[in-house]
Amino acid sequence: MRAKRTVDTGSLAPYLWPVEQQYPPKLLSSGNPQIAKGDGDLPVQSYLDAMPGWKSRIGHQLDRIVAQACPGARKAVRWNAPLYGKEDGWFFSMYCYKTYVQLSFFRGVDLVPVPPGRSKVDGVRYFKIHENDALDERLIAGWISQAGKLPGVKF
Repeated sequence: MRAKRTVDTGSLAPYLWPVEQQYPPKLLSSGNPQIAKGDGDLPVQSYLDAMPGWKSRIGHQLDRIVAQACPGARKAVRWNAPLYGKEDGWFFSMYCYKTYVQLSFFRGVDLVPVPPGRSKVDGVRYFKIHENDALDERLIAGWISQAGKLPGVKF
């Protein structure tokens, strides 16, 4: 077990980084943490902890929203992004960019209201959260809850 400074308080907190993961993870040119592929909560928490600055707080907040809206959701890290899903596939992910966190809903066109960000991939919709945005937890929880009830997407 290693100690690392927490994002919000700067205090030391115990944290176990996966053996194959650098300490601390490096950031890609987009501002996204480079996290090893893995299944379960540990790699996802590694990703959330490695999100730079204010984005880590948002990432942990979104992870809690998923846990409340879709208890028992599957978690994994693929392509340097945390994925949330169920037995039939994935329904939600997030990704860090330099100035925002992007939420991805893989069947976003079926959500009400439809998330505003369009994608080149059929059915996918995005939602961006910038540093000074007020996080509308109710709206996001509604989207996540709806997404968790739709058929998942296989990659």
